[in-house]
Amino acid sequence: MLAYVATKRKFLDDAPQIEDLVRDAVFRHLNLKVGKSEYEAWRNSLGNAMFHVMNDPEIHDDAGIAVEYRLNGRRFRIDFMITGHDRSGNPQVVIVELKQWTEIQLSDTPNHVITFLGGSMREERHPSYQAWSYQSHLELYNEFIYTNQVEINSCSYLHNCTENKVVSSSRYEELLSKSPVFIKGDHTKLRQLVKDRIHSGIGTNIIEDIEKSPIRPSKQLADAVGNMLEGQEEFVLLDEQRTVYEKIIKASLAGLKGKKQVLIIKGGPGTGKSVISMNALAELTKRRLNARYVTPNGAPRAVYESKLKDRITGDAFRHMFTGSGAFHKVEKDVFEVLIVDEAHRLSEKSGFYKNEGENQIKEIIHSAKTSVFFIDEAQKVTWSDIGEIEEIKRFATDVDADIQEYELVSQFRCGGSDDYLEWVDFMLGIKASNQLFSLKSFDFRVFDNASELHAEIRKRNEVNNKSRVVAGYCWNWISKKDSRLFDIQIPNDNYKARWNLSEYGNNWIIDKDSINEVGCIHTCQGLEVDYVGVIFGEDLRFEGGQLITDPAKRAKTDQSLKGFKKQLASEPIIAEAKADELIRNTYRTLMSRGMKGCYIYAVDEKTREYFRNAVNALPKG
Repeated sequence: MLAYVATKRKFLDDAPQIEDLVRDAVFRHLNLKVGKSEYEAWRNSLGNAMFHVMNDPEIHDDAGIAVEYRLNGRRFRIDFMITGHDRSGNPQVVIVELKQWTEIQLSDTPNHVITFLGGSMREERHPSYQAWSYQSHLELYNEFIYTNQVEINSCSYLHNCTENKVVSSSRYEELLSKSPVFIKGDHTKLRQLVKDRIHSGIGTNIIEDIEKSPIRPSKQLADAVGNMLEGQEEFVLLDEQRTVYEKIIKASLAGLKGKKQVLIIKGGPGTGKSVISMNALAELTKRRLNARYVTPNGAPRAVYESKLKDRITGDAFRHMFTGSGAFHKVEKDVFEVLIVDEAHRLSEKSGFYKNEGENQIKEIIHSAKTSVFFIDEAQKVTWSDIGEIEEIKRFATDVDADIQEYELVSQFRCGGSDDYLEWVDFMLGIKASNQLFSLKSFDFRVFDNASELHAEIRKRNEVNNKSRVVAGYCWNWISKKDSRLFDIQIPNDNYKARWNLSEYGNNWIIDKDSINEVGCIHTCQGLEVDYVGVIFGEDLRFEGGQLITDPAKRAKTDQSLKGFKKQLASEPIIAEAKADELIRNTYRTLMSRGMKGCYIYAVDEKTREYFRNAVNALPKG
């Protein structure tokens, strides 16, 4: 949606009061109120920096200018956009991402930097990545752009930054080749980029055509995504998975013309929720519907991108796979289909500080004609998780959506043994009924030594790099700031290890060098391995003849129970019950990551004995 739109001549004339004009336009057209810092940023970036860039007679007075263009009804806004034609008469767009930043540091996260923002040093996307991502989105989804072969160029302009050593570092070489960066004193270079591409203008016509354009995947993208799972055995649909997949496709087509559709698909670990999600996304995109795959947890997205990198470019992937916090401030029905995996991990608030938006369930339903929620309520593991079937139904009812519910029963993880998962629920005190399983169908072992457990998992991993060690979050992540330190130390077992290193990012579970590290719930939920080794901390231990939970034994660096102490003061019974549930759910989730086996070690000796006695009672054949 467009806010401020003008010709280049009008923009120059408006420059002395541009911050007031843009503020009024943003409120009038985008229904957004802005704070003092953004208001002053417009004065500096537009009335000063971009005024000097655009104030050149060789840039046609009739070139189009758009400021604060909201991208396809989403919350992302393009700072500055220039349109016109090149010397051959071809339509052109130049995108400029504007930043007030001055102090900038390198980040270990790809395509990110660290800068002072919001009162502290924070990790942010490289400005040129932001500009290029907007360019890429328009090229892949804006029908006017790809049909008329409009050429888009993007760049970033840090007009207060006097040192380009960081933002132009060689580690960003590939990014900068797509979207260059300019700093203070580079206004003539940026001006030349504009002049090279914008030779003549036709007013705001191109901008308005972009705004009015239908949003759907280009044929090139649709073909690539439609074929991305071809020949991939792990994504083949089986039994009831195919039925649910067909129901999603049918509902998505119905949602195009009729009432909103909300599908709720319940399924435990290994029932194929992610497999169905990926197949549905591929088929819907192949049919050129504007669909997205959504997960609150970044690990599944990173792993799928790695697995499919030979089938679909990372550019296309990152537009189609997104986090759950991207839908506040999004207009109604911008998307035709949103497929939400791990919906139990949805939260109320979004953003780095969890202070944005109202409710992710409500925002997702609002943003899409059809919303699909894959959910397992027994995998809620943090205090902020609000994903519940009744809550989804409540918000769906509020907008008079058609609601369909399905349940996936057959599971293909843990040796395909439903009995094993029922046994785990009994052992963890989640369910009362005890169902035995055969150790022949699923390899479960209890170790008395953490070093021996990790050694056995390393041995299993040598076969195909599909075995990992995980643990309850009971050890502080001290290696995050000093990689020479070890987080998890068990002296009696001569064991020491680090939590998953930042350099692996969300790819920890598949990175070939990560076998020596230990993962937590956040790097493995929604994913699977062949053999999983689970280290129990003292937050879950056998005491007084029963398995108890102890929130005080969680690490100080763990955010999963953030909010427990506050609620404990006002509602102790409710708070203790919720913490108890989350801790048990955490170990249930960790113990259900293995396809073939689960090996456990507990710091508490009585807990090891509790599990060993139960294992001794299991049938061996």
